Amino acid sequence: MKVLTYIEHGKFALTEKPKPDILDPRDAVVRVTLGSICTSDLHIKHGSVPRAVPGITVGHEMVGVVESVGSAVTTVRPGDRVTVNVETFCGECFFCQHGYVNNCTDPNGGWALGCRIDGGQAEFVRVPYADQGLNKIPDSVSDEQALFVGDVLATGFWAARISEITEDDTVLIIGAGPTGICTLLCVMLKHPKRIIVCEKDPARIAFVREHYPNVLTCTPEECKAFTIANSDHGGADVVLEVAGAKDTFCLAWDCARPNAIVTVVALYDEAQTLPLPDMYGKNLTFKTGGVDGCDCAEILALIEAGKIDTTPLITHRFKLEDIEEAYRIFENKLDGVIKIVITP
Repeated sequence: MKVLTYIEHGKFALTEKPKPDILDPRDAVVRVTLGSICTSDLHIKHGSVPRAVPGITVGHEMVGVVESVGSAVTTVRPGDRVTVNVETFCGECFFCQHGYVNNCTDPNGGWALGCRIDGGQAEFVRVPYADQGLNKIPDSVSDEQALFVGDVLATGFWAARISEITEDDTVLIIGAGPTGICTLLCVMLKHPKRIIVCEKDPARIAFVREHYPNVLTCTPEECKAFTIANSDHGGADVVLEVAGAKDTFCLAWDCARPNAIVTVVALYDEAQTLPLPDMYGKNLTFKTGGVDGCDCAEILALIEAGKIDTTPLITHRFKLEDIEEAYRIFENKLDGVIKIVITP
């Protein structure tokens, strides 16, 4: 089968590998019907995910049809349409039992697919702990509607959940890329008093204004003054940092009011520094990633009920054999790209 392989630092290539087999009674093999490219794939390419293994098939955002299951799998069967979770988790260890599935103690726990084991920018993918990692897609929900459930939408949902948002809050979201928009959609479910999205790309600001007209927008240069002017207590009550740059990390805590919550969703290419003398007395609470992707069934129910729709994020579609061109467009943010659908 055709797969996109992590060759070495800075290089992915379309290669061929054997179709995966069931290796454990808890495995399932899924025929991928749609995949996507995630910014985390670029982090692997750029060398900022040290655990990523050269030679693996990349890709961790996909939906498909169950092809085969191991003897211990009980929740899905061949023929089921499913979302695939970005996280691999056993469901039994201390961390899984407390909902911290990103920290599953299994050797392949956490982000494994497309990082430490073969992922889904391929025609087929083996999913360990299939009872945990696969969720059946309701008949009324299309593959495109469900495509982002297992990763970028799960990230946004998790970020909104841990941020303790109330209806009295002003919420600042820094970054309007795919994860930022998914975070916005999930924050909107909390009905805060105000939502501000900070973004430097004019096209992405235009996207937010077109699709979410009740959301306030600003640029990084004006963000602090704009947030103070549009909040009740000298800054945002909740800040979600989804952009992942040094200046946006600093902006996040600087635009927060005293005693605010700052949720760091982004994955950074380099270490960040907490300037504790500068923020002394703000008494901020920081919450950091990565995603605990254990809410996929609830997210699918919200999609089925018409309360979340991520399909406007899909701007480009490519066949798997053209995925290298898709990466060129996504990596360089060309042609107004937000999310790309890959069809094997």
